[in-house]
Amino acid sequence: MKFFIKLFFALSIIIGLAATVYLYDLYQEIKNDIDSVVNYQPKQSTQFFDRNGKLLANTFKDENREYVKYDDIPARVIEALVAIEDTQFFEHFGINPDAISRALIKNIKSGGYSEGASTLTQQLIKVLVLSREKKLMRKVKEALLAIRLETILTKEEILERYLNHVYFGHGYYGIKTAAKGYFKKDLYELSLKEIAILVGLPRAPSFYDPTKNLEVSLARANQVITRLDTLGWISKEQYEKYINEKPIIFNQTLTQNVAPYAVDYAINQLSNDFPEILSGGYKVYLTIDLEAQEIANEAIRKSYEDSKKRDFDIRQNSKNPTNDAYTKELNAAMISIENNTGKILALVGGVDYQISVFNRAFQSVRQAGSAIKPFLYQIALDEGYNPASQLFDIGRTYTYTENGVQKKWQPKNSGGNFQGIVSFRDSLTHSRNLSTLNLVTDLGIGKVASELKRYGFKNVNQDLSLALGSMNLSLIEFSQAYTVLSNNGTMVKPYIVEQIVDKDGNTTTFETEKVEITTPEQTYLTTSILQDVITKGTGKRAAVTGIELAGKTGTTNDNIDAWFCGYSPSIQTIVWFGNDDNTPMRRAEMGGTIAAPAFSYFYKKYFEIHPEIPRKFTKPENVYIGEISGKSEFYTDKSPLPDIDSQIIIEQSNTDPNIMEF
Repeated sequence: MKFFIKLFFALSIIIGLAATVYLYDLYQEIKNDIDSVVNYQPKQSTQFFDRNGKLLANTFKDENREYVKYDDIPARVIEALVAIEDTQFFEHFGINPDAISRALIKNIKSGGYSEGASTLTQQLIKVLVLSREKKLMRKVKEALLAIRLETILTKEEILERYLNHVYFGHGYYGIKTAAKGYFKKDLYELSLKEIAILVGLPRAPSFYDPTKNLEVSLARANQVITRLDTLGWISKEQYEKYINEKPIIFNQTLTQNVAPYAVDYAINQLSNDFPEILSGGYKVYLTIDLEAQEIANEAIRKSYEDSKKRDFDIRQNSKNPTNDAYTKELNAAMISIENNTGKILALVGGVDYQISVFNRAFQSVRQAGSAIKPFLYQIALDEGYNPASQLFDIGRTYTYTENGVQKKWQPKNSGGNFQGIVSFRDSLTHSRNLSTLNLVTDLGIGKVASELKRYGFKNVNQDLSLALGSMNLSLIEFSQAYTVLSNNGTMVKPYIVEQIVDKDGNTTTFETEKVEITTPEQTYLTTSILQDVITKGTGKRAAVTGIELAGKTGTTNDNIDAWFCGYSPSIQTIVWFGNDDNTPMRRAEMGGTIAAPAFSYFYKKYFEIHPEIPRKFTKPENVYIGEISGKSEFYTDKSPLPDIDSQIIIEQSNTDPNIMEF
């Protein structure tokens, strides 16, 4: 008998030593696996704010998480979590031997795995390092790593990681995100019952999700409150107050993207320098004004609906009604910026983001049409022309060769008429094609093309078609070019990100780029003409009472693109309408009929909420007023008014539209 006792003890010692050696080797093998916990770098949601600090969007990749430091977590949250999950958390060394013993006995009695004994430290190890398998080896590793972790991190650091990492259901990671998602509150605003709901979720987040199983969630929360009462951590009054409370639960997503096109553009601009912009926990402050953004959305939507109504009325009243092919692909975009800073106030890339996320404000490239003309006339002014200069408004036949075949091009004015001679001012005011073509011919195609490139235009054709806006460009590019006019001769690059703050508090600030192209005096001449475009020209529908506006319509061949590009003394806006598939709109849908009203709506509504914005253009000192042919006209030293005797006089009989052939 003594022999067997000795043998038993010997075997026990051998097994114990073997187990110790095995556990030591296992520990050495896995001890570095907790690096991901020690050097915790979770995916965090990035928040976008407008210029006034209003939240525009939460963006995230895979995990929607807003991080919270331990010092910002209310003590009551810690107490509730520890009470229900790990009462001895602040006493144990990573594992709880008493809980393990109790669980082991219950599991033996049940003949399976019926109860766990994981501490919060072990739970953190499980979700960050190991799998969720209920296997002995996994539990051994979990215990060893938990002990190791508690020699490196403080209890507070472990809790901070736990409360930020675990899943709380409904797409919410971390307790701060869950508080905002379920209750629309910050942590310090939560009631005890709301806290109890949250700390009860990680055990089975889908099952206890209060948006799906409210009664089950409340029952779980009551377990938390009862446990706090049992431990004496709350008073009887608090227990009675909160045990029957039924908080308001919100079933929502936290993306809250109220300016999706603008946020998408911001992400596009940041993605190269900040590749983890969606999951890096940044706070991005945009130049966007949410009120202006909402007005821009309304403006686009209203013009869109008005166009569809016109289309419907035409089909209803037609003897041969067609389908809605003219409007089913119709879409639009708008960009408004501050003239002198380039800060984007509003950016709308389409009529409805829910239907199409394609961002026409920067991803779409369209023909400029007549909206390019102000730049041609500005080039001419800088070459010595003046607003009273006389231009030939007569037709020319242009011959050219295409694929070995000789062809002719006979451009016309809108409406097909011509005036023979027209003033520089009237030519641009009424967007006359023939006089514009003759102006470009006189300036020289090479000269005009070169100057347009200096204005920032990239796809400039080296032929006369450039005079009618044949180049392709995006709204962002057009916005940049138009700042030469709206910003008194200095081109400003539009930008949307004002500042970005990373999760460590490091700040990156952005500024615009500026290039002086011409002078305030010369651009004021163009601005004065573009004011006429709105008061008596092709852009009458863009007018707004009480504020001076300047702008230009643009309609490409077959009404494929419709533009209105204009500005007030402080804000510039570019509007585009067209079909996504590049098919023609109806003939009635032109820059002046579909784009100009959206422009007007924006300024009218924005002016109502910002009556302080400048209302009148300021004339530079070196812009003078003279008289020619009984009319007052602006001029500068570089663009002097002509001597009345030197004006061009052509007999009416010599104004046949096809008299000049090239």
